[in-house]
Amino acid sequence: MSGWKSAGITYVQYANICARALRNALKDEARTQQVLARNTNGLKFQKWENGVSKEQQFVRKAEAAQ
Repeated sequence: MSGWKSAGITYVQYANICARALRNALKDEARTQQVLARNTNGLKFQKWENGVSKEQQFVRKAEAAQ
């Protein structure tokens, strides 16, 4: 059995954990704002009525990496 399966997580969660660990392990010269910005998430909500989309709203905006 795969390690991620035995840990009780999905493959996507496993891949995200690996990507985050790799970004955090980068040397300082490779650790740019563009790379660190990939480590943030945002959440949008958009309501649909009768096949027409309404205005998008941010539930949580992604914050810039420091």
